Amino acid sequence: MWADLARRTNRLVPDASVSAVADALDYLCLAQLYLRDNPLLARPLTPADIKPRPTGHWGVCPPVNRMLAALGPLQAAVPDGYELHVLHGAGHAGPSALAHAYLTGRLGHAHPGLCQGEVGLRELVSGFPRADIGGEITPMIPGHLHTGGQLGPALAIGQGTVLDAPHRLSVVLIGDGECETGMTAASWLATRALHGTGDHGTVLPIVLLNGLRMGGPSVLSTLSRAELTAYFTGLGHRPVYTDGLDTDQLRQALAEALGAAQPLGIPGTSSVLVLTLDKGHGAPARLAGTPAVHKTPLRDPAGAEFDALADWLASYQPAQLLTPGGRPRPHLLPALPQALPEPGGLPAPRGCVTASAQVAAHAAGRPFAQVVPEVLRTRAGQGPFRVFSPDELASNRLDLTDEHGLPAPWAVEVLSEEVCHAWAQGYTETGRTALVATYEAFAPITLSLIQQQLKHRSVRRHTGLAPLPSLVYLLTSLGWHNTLTHQNPSLTTALLAGGDPTLHVLTPADPARTAAALTFALRKLDRCTIVVAGKHTHLHHPLDTVDEELRHGIAIWPHLTHPGPGKPDLILASAGDLPAEALTALARRLRAERPDLRLRYIHVHDLTALAEDGTRPLALAPDAFARHFGTRAPIILATSGHPADIHALLGRRHPGTRLTVLGYRDPGRPVSQEHLRRFSGLDAAGLWQLATTLTVTPKEIPA
Repeated sequence: MWADLARRTNRLVPDASVSAVADALDYLCLAQLYLRDNPLLARPLTPADIKPRPTGHWGVCPPVNRMLAALGPLQAAVPDGYELHVLHGAGHAGPSALAHAYLTGRLGHAHPGLCQGEVGLRELVSGFPRADIGGEITPMIPGHLHTGGQLGPALAIGQGTVLDAPHRLSVVLIGDGECETGMTAASWLATRALHGTGDHGTVLPIVLLNGLRMGGPSVLSTLSRAELTAYFTGLGHRPVYTDGLDTDQLRQALAEALGAAQPLGIPGTSSVLVLTLDKGHGAPARLAGTPAVHKTPLRDPAGAEFDALADWLASYQPAQLLTPGGRPRPHLLPALPQALPEPGGLPAPRGCVTASAQVAAHAAGRPFAQVVPEVLRTRAGQGPFRVFSPDELASNRLDLTDEHGLPAPWAVEVLSEEVCHAWAQGYTETGRTALVATYEAFAPITLSLIQQQLKHRSVRRHTGLAPLPSLVYLLTSLGWHNTLTHQNPSLTTALLAGGDPTLHVLTPADPARTAAALTFALRKLDRCTIVVAGKHTHLHHPLDTVDEELRHGIAIWPHLTHPGPGKPDLILASAGDLPAEALTALARRLRAERPDLRLRYIHVHDLTALAEDGTRPLALAPDAFARHFGTRAPIILATSGHPADIHALLGRRHPGTRLTVLGYRDPGRPVSQEHLRRFSGLDAAGLWQLATTLTVTPKEIPA
């Protein structure tokens, strides 16, 4: 379909229109970088028209602009029921994205001050980089699914967008420097893991082989044409080459590449379009091929290089591209897609707590290996859903095979945490639900990707865009049951430090609660939920407080708490399954051997409930915090992660010396599981000694 559409638009839309759009994009990019007034050169340029400190990136813009211009007729002609998305690997193409959104009118729909017209054009040019939008690609520029602040993931994110979406084409613009990242390198091969996993859309990778990265030649540009062809062929892609300067040849190459592009998951060779255009094309000849073209090539545009800038700007003949009123001239319009409204949002979920509590009741007393796969199978039967795992489903006791031993088509494993995350990101950013399941110790590999996605989601919220399915991670194979190399609970530590209000760290006490936590997390919208749950948990706890734990993130467990209004002598609080097991044993022993001691037992189901009041949605109000943790009794709080997580969350309302936090401590060398518990203070003897020390009265101390 896409190849036929490209060939048809090649016939119907003149090359001159496409060339004019490319020139207009180049000009608007250059104007944004350098001009503060006189955006169409309606009068002779003067040094006063030039920004005193030009900033931004020029080098990536010309090849990106040629591809946006060539894709424009296709975007304008996409039939109802089909979608074409463009993903930028480099966030540095912000000027291109802004210019294109201005020419199509989409920018004015999102930001009325930037509507097509004299005022909007002046604001676009003089205001770059705007503080409220920025100079790089973010969701503030309409139509962008991916914030390109980190090089590497764009190709895999594009792959994630077309999974289970045969109506969708994602065109991914990849810099040749970006091809040096491990993430991009893994993504070329990773598509082979998708064979037979569903009916998917198509990804067309476009490599912008411009020869340079920021500091010098790109590695990819050192390959000869024969070596480059051999490289891509070995990865399973047939390269189609174009230099982009001849518009007719560029459009024919695009149609050829689309004709050879296979839907994702289809065995065999698919295509990659290679655009071999010099970086910063159009810059003064003396700067061509140098790192100077990466950002603003002319460093003294209002002084010694003024004439060079004036000639460069005038070479585009902006009056032939835009009307005096700042609108694209009629001959550009056939190559510009119309401004489309943002897609509608998903319906707000209802009954999440009730549904999740029912799952917990059904899972009561059953092991992790039964109830968690059951939750995932149930969710897979309710609509689009994917599980991604770096070859750890079986190890994590997540058996998702059918009665014939064949893997579920909605579960994909590939030995790259980053690719799994990027696939899930592309899937969720296009409105579907996904789960990443991995070892706790290896999840920190994806930390930067998660943080980038959280920034992207934060900008979406501030832009007023509709909520999307949540990002959900299941961390199991915890360090408490692994060797030293597999002990690292720092993902939650780093994410909590970021302060994102949509982050929830769920620490269920047993398999039934884990099943409920996953059900809850997968139903909610616009969150980032990390579920930390060991696959080895055997102890089961009464479920009468599950509703409260899901709703408020914390609950007092009555079966281990002394009844009545009296104040407690000791408060035990667990966050996680192993801590709940350890503190439950301590509570039972204290009640048996010290019946005079009044206990209060709390389970923290969501760590963010402990946060300072007002900093997180579930943060306990002061009266609720006092109701749970009292004002005088010593507190032993055990967590499966780092104790620092708890101290940081509590912040200024930290109970001070009456709080003792126990959690994972790195032993510095391989030790047994029993030794690790002792080292971290979570063994039975250590907990008994601590509780005894905290509750002894002065009169009981020997003279």
